[in-house]
Amino acid sequence: MKTLNIDVISDVVCPWCFVGKRRLEGALALWAAEYPDVLPQVRWHTFQLNPEMSPQGIDRETYVRTKFGDRADSVYDRVTGVGHEVGIAFEFDRIARQPNTIVPHSLIAAAEPGPEQERMVEALFQSYFIDGRDLTNPDELQAIANAAGLDPELAYQAIHDSAVHAQTAACDKEARDMGVSGVPFFIFNGRVGVSGAHESQSLLQAMRESLQEKD
Repeated sequence: MKTLNIDVISDVVCPWCFVGKRRLEGALALWAAEYPDVLPQVRWHTFQLNPEMSPQGIDRETYVRTKFGDRADSVYDRVTGVGHEVGIAFEFDRIARQPNTIVPHSLIAAAEPGPEQERMVEALFQSYFIDGRDLTNPDELQAIANAAGLDPELAYQAIHDSAVHAQTAACDKEARDMGVSGVPFFIFNGRVGVSGAHESQSLLQAMRESLQEKD
């Protein structure tokens, strides 16, 4: 069976990345019907929207008002509406702390690409954007990883090992060195890149193009 390699560069605190995940899922459903003999293989990669963020994070309201100023009260209106269209009920008001995302990304990197990594990514998005859980809290992260099915010892290492965090930071730098400056960013078969949370049909077309180029 042929494969379609899909690399997704994203951040767990990026609402458009959560939307992009849903739209990718839609594209994959369309792909399965059109190309049943070509198996997609998805792998998630690190990008930090705020690479200089303190490991302790900062108060969420302070972060939003500092970053967006006069737009702070309305900046998430559009993504909230799009979220409803794709089945995401964003709860931005529940988020109390803006985290540094090196440790959450380390959990994603520790997961086996495929269903396990998919569960880890989904769990972090849900925990942050729906449940408002504190992603700077090691105990919270351990509980999220355990519920997602990641091996508890592997999760503990990803949360607490500074050497693992250094590797994660290096992956962030690698994405930036490639020229990625915004997320989500999709790379299909290492050939076709798509920046942004495009509609499922647009992602599907990029997937088709990457298969044709590979052939």
